[in-house]
Amino acid sequence: MPPLPGSSAPAPERRLAVLLSHLRPCHEPPRAAASAERHGTAAEAEAGLSASPCDGGGESSSGAGRCVFCNIVAGTAQAFKLYEDDVCLCILDARPLTAGHSLIIPKGHYPSLQTTPPTVLAAICSKLPLLGTAIMKATQCDAFNVLINNGEKAGQVVFHTHVHIIPRSKDDNLWSSETYPRNPISHGQETKDLVSSIKEVLSSSPEDHSTVTPSTPKGF
Repeated sequence: MPPLPGSSAPAPERRLAVLLSHLRPCHEPPRAAASAERHGTAAEAEAGLSASPCDGGGESSSGAGRCVFCNIVAGTAQAFKLYEDDVCLCILDARPLTAGHSLIIPKGHYPSLQTTPPTVLAAICSKLPLLGTAIMKATQCDAFNVLINNGEKAGQVVFHTHVHIIPRSKDDNLWSSETYPRNPISHGQETKDLVSSIKEVLSSSPEDHSTVTPSTPKGF
């Protein structure tokens, strides 16, 4: 979560734990750390920025009640902008795991993937090859992770949909794709029931036939 300049960075271990919670959820994070992550830094609190959902979907002209990302979109909070178009904005993460660690955020306020329109998600995803390649070249890396923490138990801190682009290098001391041991999937009844249950939910869900709204880059 990008704070205002001058705020203190969290411990690397805590930051990494938040991002890796989709692989190994923390059942009981330290209370002090959890409180600091969820309520933001003192500087953010003084500026009226928080990790809470927006009041009014980011439409308030005063900025009151907005989350930090909505304030960045509105221009009332600072950030290093890398790319901007009509739908989304790409900025440097203010607490990067590696040099070039960036975030793609929609300009509208959507607290989760489930509430983000498919056209907006499609526009964001369509920019991943362009932005990922540019960030890799600029940081002289040859790989990057794309990460979304969706929901509190998955490590989401700012409840405004955002996608992490994390450049990777051989000796960055972050996780690998096989950090944790994984067991082969079972072919028993439990797995078959799970497949049936997911298919049943999908079949009962209304399909979205929206078309992707083209996003035009803007000068900044």
